[in-house]
Amino acid sequence: MTKQQSYFLDRRRAGVLLHPTSIPGQQAGNLGPNAFRFIDFLVDANISVWQTLPLSPTHADGSPYNCLSAHAGNPLLISLELLEERGWLGIRQDNHQNFHQSAHQSAHQNYLQNHFQNKASVGEYHEFHKECLKKARIGFLENASSAEKDDFDNFISQHSYWINDYALFQTLRTQFETHWIEWPSQWRDLRKGAGTTEYKLSKQNEDVYQQVLFDQYIVFSQWHALRQYANDQDVLLFGDVPIFVAYDSADVWANRDQFLLDEAGNPNVVAGVPPDYFSETGQRWGNPLFNWKVMQEDGFRWWIDRMRTQLELFDLVRVDHFRGFESYWEIAADCETAIEGHWVKAPGDELFQTLKKAYHSLPVIAEDLGLITPEVIALREKYDFPGMKILQFAFDSDSENLYLPHHHEPNCVVYTGTHDNDTTVGWFTSLAPDKQDHIMAYLDYPKEAMPWPLVQMAFNSVAELAIIPMQDVLALDSQHRMNTPGTMSDKNWHWQFSW
Repeated sequence: MTKQQSYFLDRRRAGVLLHPTSIPGQQAGNLGPNAFRFIDFLVDANISVWQTLPLSPTHADGSPYNCLSAHAGNPLLISLELLEERGWLGIRQDNHQNFHQSAHQSAHQNYLQNHFQNKASVGEYHEFHKECLKKARIGFLENASSAEKDDFDNFISQHSYWINDYALFQTLRTQFETHWIEWPSQWRDLRKGAGTTEYKLSKQNEDVYQQVLFDQYIVFSQWHALRQYANDQDVLLFGDVPIFVAYDSADVWANRDQFLLDEAGNPNVVAGVPPDYFSETGQRWGNPLFNWKVMQEDGFRWWIDRMRTQLELFDLVRVDHFRGFESYWEIAADCETAIEGHWVKAPGDELFQTLKKAYHSLPVIAEDLGLITPEVIALREKYDFPGMKILQFAFDSDSENLYLPHHHEPNCVVYTGTHDNDTTVGWFTSLAPDKQDHIMAYLDYPKEAMPWPLVQMAFNSVAELAIIPMQDVLALDSQHRMNTPGTMSDKNWHWQFSW
């Protein structure tokens, strides 16, 4: 291993950025046949990396960066077709071979079409999906083999470091239908491990609790099968770890000492970033900040556990907002914007030393965008983490712009854009004519229209890994972007492609 190439970027690879919810499906994509078909597409195109966004269950806004758990998988990703195949749903066909003939001809999809007549709202489909998972759990209890039930028990045991607290959190959240800070104090103030020691569940809540455990078993099982299918064809799965977690999450509720909260559980300060490319007032994310003093004192247990889950799911992971491990932007909780925040030092060096000792190999990509100081660069280089180069940012200044290809190095990942950018077609179209001409001159006036010149620029980079968002693979415009940072648009996070 050298400082020019990380050990896990063993050769030059190309990848596609696509969240599983963007795979074709009913209301949202899932881990079923179309996900396997997407891997086949990657293989046929000689693409060997699939990058996703975080897989965790989201809040109502649907953002994968605002999740109910840093460990759990989103039950909405569960493929009902695959549950049907296992015989745990009562809507399957007698001949299992029919399932394999076409992803569009299963009994499940016929049932969907007849039940909703293609007019289901997102909320209606989510409720239908939830009811199907309840039926599947009953089917599992009645029909699963002893080996399958042992597998379930082993899964719960192996994930005991988070799953019982998460199941209890979701049970109480279902009961009280509000943020945990508003729960009655005896439930609000429970501490880690209470899921198996302090809380006596009613029969109704016991069903909710067990359903949460079952859902996690299924989503992890289906993801593991998908990862195995990908790895068998030399496709790596590339995940995403947000640096911060949502305030209303099992992580904060069960680990309050790990965050900067007052005695009642309210945050005194919150996370965000100063004014930047995306926002003139900065971004006030609102996530609670870590109590790094406590984390250091207990050997970064919370982070070791968090990375343990991610390395189980992915071959490599992007750590979002890497600069926050060197210094983070602290905002008083009562400030409405991020303008009045300030930088605070973080113990990133000590953290990554600890993670290296715990896992030996640490296949991390550093999302080093934004205001990057020499100290941030030194931290990334010390641990040989590849950084990111975004080509849409390459033309904002002069030839010294570090995102331009002549400044790239092998140990980096180059993107045309990310989930937070406009599509390349949309980005280029929105530029003034003189700006467009400047870009085309740098590219030597290519004959092909956007996005192909930028895609070719990414593939021609010396970077060991080039990632292209699926929207650019399909040459789509701004109507198809995944997210617009700083907005609460109902279009965010809902994009799907069609075959």
